[in-house]
Amino acid sequence: MLFDLHCHTTASDGALAPAELLARALDSGVSCIAITDHDTLEAYRKLGDFCSAGIALCHGIELSATWQGRSVHIVGLNLRLGCDGLQQALVTQRQSRLLRAEIIAKRLAQKGIRDALEGATAIAGNGMIGRPHFAKFLVASGKVRDEQQAFRRYLGQGKPGDVESGWPSVATVTAWIREAGGTAVLAHPGHYRMTNSKLGVLADEFVQAGGTAMEVVSGRQAPVLTRKLADLASAKKLLASTGSDFHRPGPAWSELGRQSALPADVSPVWDSW
Repeated sequence: MLFDLHCHTTASDGALAPAELLARALDSGVSCIAITDHDTLEAYRKLGDFCSAGIALCHGIELSATWQGRSVHIVGLNLRLGCDGLQQALVTQRQSRLLRAEIIAKRLAQKGIRDALEGATAIAGNGMIGRPHFAKFLVASGKVRDEQQAFRRYLGQGKPGDVESGWPSVATVTAWIREAGGTAVLAHPGHYRMTNSKLGVLADEFVQAGGTAMEVVSGRQAPVLTRKLADLASAKKLLASTGSDFHRPGPAWSELGRQSALPADVSPVWDSW
């Protein structure tokens, strides 16, 4: 079976509607998929009582958290969608995202870029607003050449749009996932630009909070990174998850179901289901 347990739709910052994403995944040979939109389960509402003989759907989400002053992401898999505690938590996350968007817009206004909040909100539609929507607005308004330049100039680390929004702690987010009957997964640890020792401390605190898995593979990644993360997962007794982190068609490194293979010496997260 081919698993892809991390991808996004138009319910957050992806380019494809939920049904379109599932159709693409099916065409790509994916056997089991988790839609993990940022801080929202809206994609599952749009899908309704989805049923397909060709692909299994694992209910998931990617939740924003804070650890030692920086943002990290925790994926929840196999969630009970109707859990009252999780639903209330998502109200809190939406409020945090809206506040963050307002701050980003104010900072961009200080740089002479007007109407950024209105523009980004229009692009997001009913989806959960994030920096990629501001990037699209900056492109559409002619302020930058492309979304990559938008992040380099305005939205990336250390730039005006790099706003911490008071996300809850890793322990709080992990507790939300556990209350909903889900598996908490430390998302794409290779993206955080941490030293090996600091990443180890994060993993320790994640385990202490009740986390049980880690993304050993996120998209197509260098074998040396896969080996490092596999060793870390084994050392911390974490199950291994895998996902493309797909957002849109085009980038080969994040195409659905095309991520690097999990090493044979790790324990896949689905073996615990």
